Amino acid sequence: MTTAIHTTFLVRHLPAGVLAAVRETGRDAAGQPVERCTAEGGEPLRCCLRDATPGEPLLLFGYAPPPAAGPYREVGPIFAHDTDCPGADPAGGYPAQWRGRPQVLRAYDRRGRIHGGRLHDGDDPEAVIAELLADPAVVALHSRNVAYGCYMFTVERSYD
Repeated sequence: MTTAIHTTFLVRHLPAGVLAAVRETGRDAAGQPVERCTAEGGEPLRCCLRDATPGEPLLLFGYAPPPAAGPYREVGPIFAHDTDCPGADPAGGYPAQWRGRPQVLRAYDRRGRIHGGRLHDGDDPEAVIAELLADPAVVALHSRNVAYGCYMFTVERSYD
């Protein structure tokens, strides 16, 4: 008898509260000024999990994704819309525009420490997500850009 592993998950975009604070204060996670720019096209937007189109007003700033502060906390550059956007539907699954892109999925445990990870080619990210979330010690995954290491989004188990 074969048992299939089925893991449902949520993809979490940049939290709206974080983006609102960055817009209000003009400062990022490291206290540095936010940069306003115009999209050239193709910039990965962490607010709505799609690529920017040329001419869109953007923010470029340093973001520190969860886990909590500690030795594994990182601050890295991300792009988001400079104005309100609807965000992404967490139940919408893996971002459609980013399918087919190689990414690193980095696993974290409850203490916020790295607990493994995998490179995937983007063709079947759900299989890699399911494999990593099958480990009960893993509480979240970060998707990261292969070339630059930038944070893209968080993946968590779904508890329906």
